[in-house]
Amino acid sequence: MGRDASTIVFFPARAFGPLINSVGIGDVLRRRGYRVVFIVEESFAGTLEERGFEERLVRLGPRQPHDGGPGAVWKGFLRDREEILRMPPVEQLTALIRPAFRTLIDGAKYVDDRLLGLFAELKPRMIVVDNAITFPALFTAGVPWTRLVSRNPAEMKDHLVPPPFSGLSAQSSIDWDGFWVAYRRALGDLHDDLSDYCQERGAPPLHSDDFIHESPWLNLYLYPDEVDYSRARPLGRHWRNLQANVRCSDPAWNVPEAMSGGEDPLIYLSLGSLGSADVDLMRKLIAELANEPYRVVVAKGPQAHAVELASNMEGAEFLPQASLLPKVDLVITNAGSNTIAECLFFGRPMVMLPIFWDQHDNAQRLNEKGFGVRLDTYEHQAEELTGAIDRLLTDRALEERLAATSARLRAAAGTELAADLIERAAREG
Repeated sequence: MGRDASTIVFFPARAFGPLINSVGIGDVLRRRGYRVVFIVEESFAGTLEERGFEERLVRLGPRQPHDGGPGAVWKGFLRDREEILRMPPVEQLTALIRPAFRTLIDGAKYVDDRLLGLFAELKPRMIVVDNAITFPALFTAGVPWTRLVSRNPAEMKDHLVPPPFSGLSAQSSIDWDGFWVAYRRALGDLHDDLSDYCQERGAPPLHSDDFIHESPWLNLYLYPDEVDYSRARPLGRHWRNLQANVRCSDPAWNVPEAMSGGEDPLIYLSLGSLGSADVDLMRKLIAELANEPYRVVVAKGPQAHAVELASNMEGAEFLPQASLLPKVDLVITNAGSNTIAECLFFGRPMVMLPIFWDQHDNAQRLNEKGFGVRLDTYEHQAEELTGAIDRLLTDRALEERLAATSARLRAAAGTELAADLIERAAREG
């Protein structure tokens, strides 16, 4: 299989993180001879074609005026809620997570018929979906499908795993019950609404607290063993941990000429495509690093025109992260799941400044596992940031641990393993 141009369809969420993960796997499958088609929200039009993939566009709601850029809906969503990003995770449940899930559920209802039509047109051997919520069409299309989880694995609930979105420690469950009460109060009726819709459309109901089904064919997640959670009940036989899923398709990146040959540590500052849209936060971090003995490469994000860099900095709106990470000494990150996995893959220490969603969970988990330092994103003092950087850069024991982790993950070849498993599930499905 693979030499007859069988079709594999990827349906990632409308954000760069899930899309990039799917691209890495899709690139391997394409090299093996498959026809790889991406179903993407229309603001991403052309993004996959630039990488040589076929695209099919969908809308997840009535057309709305926006800036036309990729992921514009979520950029606008966060831009309208900047003050909420400064709230603690338990308060974000009602103020941010609930309206986000409402938007996602409305989109799932809006697009289901369109998905069924596309699946019928494309006749895929396998559908790979990386979304935070379910789509009934996955069950009613009559095609095997794979669930890909590019988020923190707290999404797969367990008695030994902290609640999702909480940023709570896995080492103490003292605050878990209170957060679960708040979680169900904020999201319970939305869960029931989506579960009822699934049944109306011919799909199974959702399990309690879950917004997406487990695939009966194949489920993949990405979280290196060094930081993964212990579980009271192991995940089922259709689950596999890819460990890391680092794409090889990014363009090359070289240290900017103005910085090359310098001896000061080379630091990469990136808050992701959504976090970097908070211009005030970007300006705060730039000011804190401006007069320090560091060379700083900055992913300026969608508001690049409003982000002025200091003299010890170079940057651009977007940077090819997978090509850049091997050449820097440390990363300042919002702890998105892609970035933390890539930093472990390349053996880079992290200062983590979580903002929303599972970033709180990732930052806490890596902090308690000793692979980086979690700071209060908005309230930290400049000396806390520079102190964390200096400690991490001089921690030789951590350097050795990261080198060992990197060597193991590089040998694991997550994208190749994912392609193998998808091929097998498609064949046996």
